Amino acid sequence: MFNSVFIISILSLLLGLILGYAAVKFRIKGDPLVDQIDAILPQTQCGQCNYPGCKPYAKAIAKNQAPINQCPPGGQEVINKLSELLDVEVLELNSENGETKEKHIVEIDENLCIGCTLCIQACPVDAFVGAAKVMTTVISSECTGCDLCIPVCPVDCIYIVDIKPTIYDYVPNILKTSNA
Repeated sequence: MFNSVFIISILSLLLGLILGYAAVKFRIKGDPLVDQIDAILPQTQCGQCNYPGCKPYAKAIAKNQAPINQCPPGGQEVINKLSELLDVEVLELNSENGETKEKHIVEIDENLCIGCTLCIQACPVDAFVGAAKVMTTVISSECTGCDLCIPVCPVDCIYIVDIKPTIYDYVPNILKTSNA
């Protein structure tokens, strides 16, 4: 009788250890659907969708709390991809959130900049470099073109620069990531 209880206890302990290891090793971090939706969104963090960034908007879409047509920077292309991923009806862009614009970034006329740092505070992706009472500049590679910095500038020294398409804009995403 004692041997049976001992053997069952050892087997239960071993099975518990194996299950505990498997739970840690194969744990899914986050919601894979949210990650897929977030990967489709343009990552401008502009807030035009009425969410503070692309990740919160992706979470709302995954929970069916937001429609797929609230992203002006992504435009119809993003709406079509989200529709395909989620197997829902394709919608037109909600005009209440804004309209789709050409891809662009912002630049600063450094002769006019007074170093107020309001643009630095408004930027959701930290694309500005500067300090109080010192000229500010834009890190072009970090700018997402959300335009949140333009209305806060008191001297109107921030202006839009259109991005010219490159060959990488016309190749599938798989080629873009394999060359990175």
